Amino acid sequence: MKFVDEATIEVVAGKGGDGCLSFRREKFIPYGGPNGGDGGEGGSVYLVADADLNTLVDFRYKRLFRAKHGEHGKGSECTGKNGQDLSIKVAVGTLAYDVNTDEFLGDLVKPGQTLLVAKGGQHGLGNVHFKSSTNRTPRRITNGTLGEDRSLRLELQVLADVGLLGLPNAGKSTFIRAVSAARPKIADYPFTTLHPNLGVVSIDIDRNFVIADIPGLIEGAADGAGLGALFLKHLSRTRLLLHIVDIAPLEGDPVSDAIKIIQELEKYSSDLAARERWLVLNKIDLLPPDEQAQHCQAIIERLDWQGRVFQVSAVSGQGCMDVCYSVMNYLEDLREDAKAQSV
Repeated sequence: MKFVDEATIEVVAGKGGDGCLSFRREKFIPYGGPNGGDGGEGGSVYLVADADLNTLVDFRYKRLFRAKHGEHGKGSECTGKNGQDLSIKVAVGTLAYDVNTDEFLGDLVKPGQTLLVAKGGQHGLGNVHFKSSTNRTPRRITNGTLGEDRSLRLELQVLADVGLLGLPNAGKSTFIRAVSAARPKIADYPFTTLHPNLGVVSIDIDRNFVIADIPGLIEGAADGAGLGALFLKHLSRTRLLLHIVDIAPLEGDPVSDAIKIIQELEKYSSDLAARERWLVLNKIDLLPPDEQAQHCQAIIERLDWQGRVFQVSAVSGQGCMDVCYSVMNYLEDLREDAKAQSV
């Protein structure tokens, strides 16, 4: 699979440099006193969100990351050089967990955002710190401490405003091709979508939203069947779900197909199941024009659907932009509500 949304890596921060044991040695100054400097700080490890990345595939080949150690202190009260921090680039939308404790470390949702995942060791003290009126020649120093060593589990949840749900071959990929510049694979067999596809839908200048197409779900997906369960988590960031239903399947019944998706969504996450969800009845071009309205109405009534409903043909583009305009208005209303609440 080209898309990799989980990875486990090891990060090791640098050790702090040791303090220096040193005394002044100058001509005509027989008792120069201590002048050992401190060590440098160990380098820390950071995750950095990079907008140019969209998978975690790079971590298949490199799993161990080490920051630099701090240099040891030197004489003449010279402090050792700090170890260089290590920045690891990850895709925007990456979550980091500690493998051993399952502690959630952070979520990188903005390009350029950084997250400290392993702190470098503290520097050691030179003997200059231990001189006193009763101990003018201290032979004591402290060593630098070890940096943090962590096993991290990275998970990628794509950032999209709208997510597409549906069975394999319901027309999700065709729909995203019709409304955006995304070009997912399309074929007349199931599971042509093997990884999430993102598309930007532009309505007007400064009016756009991101839509995500995930692999089709099948019955039992919430329990691990098929590919969809691997990517359902990518819908957790979306604010609206579009449930794509094939109204003229070669096999089965569109109502039972829609119910299967609803049931799998409820099994996977009650929060996701409660999210705003619109019904998009696709492939109306396969029905005679005089039967389309009646057929769609029968599906709506059998489902007892209370939300918004759209009738489209993703192949011809019929009705697709009506969906997009409604989605844009809905998202803008959400943004306005959020602004009003924050005031």
